[in-house]
Amino acid sequence: MARNTLSRSLHDVGLAAWFGGTLANAVALNEAAAEAGSAKAAGAVANAGWNRWTPVNAAAIGAHLIGSVGQLQANKRRVAQQQGAAGMSVVKTALTAAALGVTAYSRALGQIVAAGGATPSKRGTKPSKRARAEVAVAQERLDTLQWVIPALTGALVVVSSYAGEQQRPSEVLRGVSQKNPTV
Repeated sequence: MARNTLSRSLHDVGLAAWFGGTLANAVALNEAAAEAGSAKAAGAVANAGWNRWTPVNAAAIGAHLIGSVGQLQANKRRVAQQQGAAGMSVVKTALTAAALGVTAYSRALGQIVAAGGATPSKRGTKPSKRARAEVAVAQERLDTLQWVIPALTGALVVVSSYAGEQQRPSEVLRGVSQKNPTV
C-alpha cells in the first residue's frame, strides 16, 4: 500500500482551515466589529475582515478538494470492497457539496454587504436600522449561515476521522470479509 501523505495533508489542512477560519470569523470577527466605535465602522471592519479571509478560504477549499480526490483515488479499491466504506464516501461527498453550496451562497451575500460599503451595522451580521434593505437582508441571512458552514465542515472532520478508523487493517479485513463472505 502506497503512502498518500500529500493528498491526506491537502485534505486535512484544507478542511482544518475552512472549518477553523469560518468558526473564528463567526465567533470573533463579527462580534469584534461591534467594538469598532460606530455602526458605520463596524460594517467596514467586518467587510475588511471577510474580504481578507476570502482568498485564504478559497485556497483552503481548493486544497481540501484536491486532497479529497487524491484520497478517493488512492482508496478506490478499498471503498469498493470494504463494507461501509462506500456509504461513508457518499456521506462525505454530500457534506462537502452542502458546505460548498452554503459557502458559495454566503460569499454571494457577503458581496452584497461589501458592495454596500461601510454599511451601518450593529456587528458583522446584525444590520442597524440605517442599513439599506438588501444589505440588511443579506446580513440577516449571513447571521445564520456563519454557523452553518462550521457545522457542516465540523461534521466533515468527524466523518473524516471515521474514515481514518475504517482504514485500520483490522477494520479493512472485517469490512471486506463482511461484504465478500468468500474472501
